[in-house]
Amino acid sequence: MIELHTKAEIEAMKPAGEFVANTLTALKEASRVGVSLLELDAIAHDMIRKRGAESCYLDYAPSFGSGPFGYVLCTSVNDAVLHGKPTPYRLGDGDLLSLDFAVSVDGWVADSAISFAVGTARQEDLELIRLTEDALDAAIAVARVGNKIGDISHAIGAVAHAAGVPVNLEFGGHGVGRTMHGDPHVANDGRPGRGYPLRPGLVIALEPWFMRGTDKLRTDADGWTLRSSDGSRTAHSEHTIAITERGPIVLTGRARPEGHD
Repeated sequence: MIELHTKAEIEAMKPAGEFVANTLTALKEASRVGVSLLELDAIAHDMIRKRGAESCYLDYAPSFGSGPFGYVLCTSVNDAVLHGKPTPYRLGDGDLLSLDFAVSVDGWVADSAISFAVGTARQEDLELIRLTEDALDAAIAVARVGNKIGDISHAIGAVAHAAGVPVNLEFGGHGVGRTMHGDPHVANDGRPGRGYPLRPGLVIALEPWFMRGTDKLRTDADGWTLRSSDGSRTAHSEHTIAITERGPIVLTGRARPEGHD
């Protein structure tokens, strides 16, 4: 069921969005060469505890995963793109790291993801990261009353296709509210003018994620971590936004210094 939220409810979602944004900023700063993925998860866990928030991931056990996720942060490195389980792996110079984080604050959920290079960046990685950010910006730009879900999907796909990057349609954006994953589903490619009409009060997470050389995924033995089938590098950008009469509100917005994500 698709839920539409009141202005007061959208206002009540802002603290969750701010906390998610601030946590991802802190985690990016902590992601240095030699730091383990489990250490990053522990930082996120501590921030959740201090804020009095509730993780959306810890006990999450959807049909596409293998049992409860068990951690509060998704950590996907290099050819991993989604649902990466934290491990003792220590970040190396030049790694491409994607972090996905969702919590509930006072009963309202916010969900966001970032990708960035650790240490010395590869130019092709920066280009792929920027591509997901450009696709997210394009999606947000058309997330306006009167348009449809298909317009958002088309905006994302158009950025990928212009760069010659394939698009996987198995996982995409989704409704957000009292729970993390709700209707409508927002594919990362589609036809404009199709699908659910965008109405005031709709809150959705938009998440372009691209793999450099393929649109096929493979799953790790942990039953969760998804990787590009050909081992090519990956990137993921996500924001939770609210549709309003005055235009989209980015609830998980972070400061983006010039030249960075």
